[in-house]
Amino acid sequence: MNALALRMLLGDRAKFLGIVFGIGFAAFLITQQVSIFVGLMARTFGFLTDASLPQVWVMDPKVQFIDDLKPLQDTQLYRVRGVEGVAWAMPLYKGLLRARLANGAFQTCNVIGIDDSTLIGGPPEMLHGRIEDLRRADGVVVDDVGASGKLARPAPVDPSTGKPIGKPTPLRVGDFLELNDHRAVVVGICRVSRTFQSQPVVYTTYTRAVTFAPRERKLLSFVVASVSPGRDVESVAARIRAQTGLAAYTSGEFKRMTVLYFMRYTGIPLNFGIAVVLGFLVGTAIAGQTFYNFTLDNLRQFGALKAMGTGNLRLLRMILLQALLVGFIGYGLGVGSASLFAFVPLGELAFMLLPQTLAITGAAIVLICLAASLLSIQKVMRLEPAIVFKG
Repeated sequence: MNALALRMLLGDRAKFLGIVFGIGFAAFLITQQVSIFVGLMARTFGFLTDASLPQVWVMDPKVQFIDDLKPLQDTQLYRVRGVEGVAWAMPLYKGLLRARLANGAFQTCNVIGIDDSTLIGGPPEMLHGRIEDLRRADGVVVDDVGASGKLARPAPVDPSTGKPIGKPTPLRVGDFLELNDHRAVVVGICRVSRTFQSQPVVYTTYTRAVTFAPRERKLLSFVVASVSPGRDVESVAARIRAQTGLAAYTSGEFKRMTVLYFMRYTGIPLNFGIAVVLGFLVGTAIAGQTFYNFTLDNLRQFGALKAMGTGNLRLLRMILLQALLVGFIGYGLGVGSASLFAFVPLGELAFMLLPQTLAITGAAIVLICLAASLLSIQKVMRLEPAIVFKG
């Protein structure tokens, strides 16, 4: 009977392909939109992902996410170092400063100031130069995307047409920048995780960063710390909170706090949720309608099987087998097509495909197949075997 069910399904190629297309489109849209949403949320804490060495992040209690900067007094660094269980604690500056380009235009940059001696919190991967070169006079390290994009030297302009000649020239080691009216020398090019704001990232030492920054009474953005061997990270963070009155989070807690802020106070989850629901409804409508029409076209065959003594339970198994087959094929085609986005360089597209996303898509496809089967099963269950003898 299973072989007969598959022959009935594959016998009508047009409806078979229509059902597979509907389910495949739903799987593609759900997988793509969920993966882009996950990619965007991962970018919100991209800087935390790169700064993997610190175990505890200490900040003002009013800070809500990674870019919500409320600077501390420099003396708070020594208070954190005095907490029992803290192996080391280093200052970190994070702020937005303007860079003046060669053509006179300005570009906002995400400037990171790391500890002068240990260079903890530096970029995860250097492409050109060495991280130690930050100790040279006026040294900065620029991320590769910013160096070849927003911070690239503009192409010369044709005076007759006013149009640029050629392409912009990426920044290289040895080039100069002007950050907030301060001279900076590019001593390295690094690769960092993309951030939500997608601003060029510039690393320098903490002392130089606070020199570049506008003068304020407080300039210490974060205190990054690590716990002594054998100590529990969460317990040490709780002790820092109790003794200093500051907020102290583990890296995982700070990431979750950042993601929850964007999910709660931005429309990103709602927008992507609507796209996912639409994909589910469209897939259900296409697959359900096509599968229902397929069943109607085969009512005489189901009637003949009933007349020969086939029970409703056996017919139900046949219909479910047909639905599972088209669901399996459609799921594979949809997920496979969506996964290609992870290999195609599309610039600013945020795409992160997780195993959980595949499970969510699989559950949605099962629901679509069940919905399509229910529409067809009701017609078959009420079918009278005598229909096969009617003209």
